[in-house]
Amino acid sequence: MDNYQIADTLSLLSKLMDIHGENSFKSKSYSNATFNIEKLPLQLADTPREKIAGLKGIGDSTARKIIELLDTGELAALSEIIGKTPPGIIEMMQIKGIGPKKISTIWKEMEIESIGELLYACKENRLKLYKGFGEKTQQNVIDNIEFFMKNQGSHLYVNMKAPAATVEQFLQSIFGEPAVRITGAFKRQAEIITELEFVIHDTTSHIITVLEKTEGLELMQQEDNEIVYQLNSVALRLYACNDDLRNERTFYTTGSPAFNEAFRSAYPSAIFEGWEDDSALFESLNLQYIPACLREDAAIIETAKARAIPQLIQPGDIKGIIHSHSNWSDGNNTIEEMAKAAISQNLEYLVISDHSKSAFYAQGLSEEKIKEQHLYVDELNKKLAPFKIFKSIECDILNDGSLDYSDSILSTFDLVIASVHSNLKMTEEKAMMRLINAIENPYTTILGHMTGRLLLSRKGYPVDHKTIIDACAAHNVVIELNAHPSRLDIDWRWIHYALEKNVLISIDPDAHTTTGFDDIKYGVLVAQKAMLTKEQNLSSFGLGELEELLQKRKTEKRI
Repeated sequence: MDNYQIADTLSLLSKLMDIHGENSFKSKSYSNATFNIEKLPLQLADTPREKIAGLKGIGDSTARKIIELLDTGELAALSEIIGKTPPGIIEMMQIKGIGPKKISTIWKEMEIESIGELLYACKENRLKLYKGFGEKTQQNVIDNIEFFMKNQGSHLYVNMKAPAATVEQFLQSIFGEPAVRITGAFKRQAEIITELEFVIHDTTSHIITVLEKTEGLELMQQEDNEIVYQLNSVALRLYACNDDLRNERTFYTTGSPAFNEAFRSAYPSAIFEGWEDDSALFESLNLQYIPACLREDAAIIETAKARAIPQLIQPGDIKGIIHSHSNWSDGNNTIEEMAKAAISQNLEYLVISDHSKSAFYAQGLSEEKIKEQHLYVDELNKKLAPFKIFKSIECDILNDGSLDYSDSILSTFDLVIASVHSNLKMTEEKAMMRLINAIENPYTTILGHMTGRLLLSRKGYPVDHKTIIDACAAHNVVIELNAHPSRLDIDWRWIHYALEKNVLISIDPDAHTTTGFDDIKYGVLVAQKAMLTKEQNLSSFGLGELEELLQKRKTEKRI
């Protein structure tokens, strides 16, 4: 081990000790030793062991650690503290602008254990509520995390929209617009993208020759008709083909392997030449058109044979914003600003659902604040009519599955969104108990983000989806499809079962700013993959329809 490796090891030990709140004197001594070791004119490996403790800035305790490293290549104290530190906390140390003390606050007080969770909390304005964090710090953390995440291998769909458009335009400028077609997982509207894929009407050798001088493109892999480049953190897979194979190549790179295998088996003699749009292919096979977003599994082919693919929900089908936060809790904007932004988008209503009192980290509303907010909403509704603001709350589901307020308070809301926000590390048994109890509460209207997952950051607690959906069906509870690009929860793969059970879905942006309304479209994109229609989505209900449904529900549940 050279001096730099030793210094780095002691520095990591010092930082982790600070994060865990351990002996600050020892931590500081290791930190000081790090500084001095890097300035030594000689290598510690070449220094007699008995003389190490006498070097400037290195005491007996630090010397013992150095000798242990030199003799074994490892440090038992470091291995031990790493073993009790979540991997996400260690990864968080790579983010500029947050040192060990701040990371300790993020972990111990905010209960955040990954970079993705931290970014989500920053976007919800939670970081600035804690001592030592301000608006500027929070924005710096957001910028630094986003920079860090850009250099990782997997990406949220939302983060690939701009790069996909830029790369497509770039390729079209070189090879001609008709010669370039985007394909793959991005075209299927997958929530996680690992590479951007394009079919190019050209030869492999010519594509490589043309692109070899492009700055930032690194050739990673080359096969007969397939080329992989690395562009910063994004992998680009280019499929070369001639005119005869262009349509077939596009079709089979768009579909998933499971879909492609089933299609080849069902239609081995399909003719791909002679059409510009693949809708002609489906017509030639007397098969209902299967949009790219549905080409995930084999079952869709039988659905298309029966011409049973419905009219998929579209962004323009959304009539109102359900699930939004104002500056009464952790939102950025006033309720009036949120309402006026919705009006400017020709929406009919806004469901304001600030956090409940247990969400202290998000300035959750006390009972008194709820009364004040409801009076304020009444005033705004008179001012903004016929637009309507519904009185709601995102009510925490507590550890025993009860909701965060008494029935007398819950009864004052037009609707209640029940969500889990705390103690997310649960067994399935514990999670199911909490969720089922909340669903059975007569005041629960919508079950919010069912698993608490954050894509690429947090798996979410384990649940039995079918049992949860069955309970929602039995108790007339709507299931949210949280449209925030980091959540997209409920997973679209379970929406089919919910629809079979006649459970309504609600595509909600969970907006903490007026710009957060735009996230609705990402919920719509994954809802399309589940063949959701506007009639099956609560936020597609017009104002009168929503009022009627809520009144009927209260009458049926007698609340």
